[in-house]
Amino acid sequence: MDFSVKPPGGSPSPSSSTSSSTPHRFKSTTTPTANAAAVSGISPSAAADRDPMHSWWESVSKQRSRILSLSSLLSGDSHSEDGDVTPISSLADSDRPALSLLSSRAAYSLISSCLCNPASGSGSDPLCQWLYETYLSSDPPLRLVVLSFLPLLVGMYLSRIHSFDSSSLPSLSGFEAVLLAIYAAEVKARAGKPILVHIPDLSQPSLYHSPRNGVDKSRDSNSTASVGVLSPQLEPQIAVKSTKRASIVGVGLQCYFKEISQMPAWSKLEFCKFAASWAGQDCDCKEKIDGDEDKVLALTNGFGDSSSFNGSSGRSLEIEEDFDRLAIRENEEHSSSDGIGGRGVRIPLPWELFQPTLRILGHCLLSPLNTGDVKDAASNGVRSLYARASHDLNPQAILATRSLVNLDTSARTAAKTVSTETVNGSSNVNTPSKAKKPEILLASK
Repeated sequence: MDFSVKPPGGSPSPSSSTSSSTPHRFKSTTTPTANAAAVSGISPSAAADRDPMHSWWESVSKQRSRILSLSSLLSGDSHSEDGDVTPISSLADSDRPALSLLSSRAAYSLISSCLCNPASGSGSDPLCQWLYETYLSSDPPLRLVVLSFLPLLVGMYLSRIHSFDSSSLPSLSGFEAVLLAIYAAEVKARAGKPILVHIPDLSQPSLYHSPRNGVDKSRDSNSTASVGVLSPQLEPQIAVKSTKRASIVGVGLQCYFKEISQMPAWSKLEFCKFAASWAGQDCDCKEKIDGDEDKVLALTNGFGDSSSFNGSSGRSLEIEEDFDRLAIRENEEHSSSDGIGGRGVRIPLPWELFQPTLRILGHCLLSPLNTGDVKDAASNGVRSLYARASHDLNPQAILATRSLVNLDTSARTAAKTVSTETVNGSSNVNTPSKAKKPEILLASK
């Protein structure tokens, strides 16, 4: 089974098969809205636009059809953490089927195990076909489901690309078809325009400040607003070439970042583990960025006793032992054959791929709504990328990763301070305190 992606406004590839150019279709029944539109002479599409209930029901029907199709091709039940058997088809009975599938940890585990199969990713892979067709459906909740598997799909794809010789490389056209579908949709959405960032010029007055009196006025008259290119103009692609692979994958990660607030925690955790693997696991300098103080902050929770920062000998020994145990556990996870990190390998990281990776890690590291596991995995990924950038002597990457390391250190220090103050405050809750005098506000006439 071959896949093909048509660029917006372009012609299909000559090598594309006719079967792949026709998307999977589901039979639709005639609705009362369509009958009423036919009688009144109004087109069914115009009538559907006027009837929000019809649009909602059409979206739900499409989501249920896709979930039932997924259940049939997987032909298995998803097992939850408590051992209960939950058929994927039962998620179609929800009022919001796609969001139910998105938030199902058991369904994610089942689909992930299929994507991690050594035979996955080929042109005949039915799961890649399902992801491809689901993203082409243009239904926003269904697209979120596909994007939630993008970290795993990209991780497996890049790891296999850089793990095999070109002569023995297995077919990965299924993975590439999904990436091209996401890329083509983004090309159409941008309409040939790049993503720009307007950098403020502090020499010009604004709503929040006035420039200093000593500013050269001749410089002000000639100065223009600085504009940075966050993402260049995209060109339509009909195949994943080696020279365009990083940019195509990077655009996919940018699409993931735009919807990252709606992604489940296990999807973010997957990406953080792969990012650490892409940086390489053969260097321990990531654990010695700032000496012993940073070792404390790199622990699982980042919260320790206050004496861990004052260099006490007894506590320092305990910190070293905890850090060694954490390092051993991470190495075992990365060397495990069935672990996610064990499938990741060191890969080239051009800026087209490095930039969206850091943006995703930055969200996972600093967003207050993320779980502790996601923040810890993001911290490990950022430090691994910093060590990689330091070895590669990449100043742009060093500056970006080091900034995230400093932000992580500051956030963990502040969280530890708040935790210590909370504990001290709770211990003194029964201590009587003097009543404060009422404040006297002086108002001028």
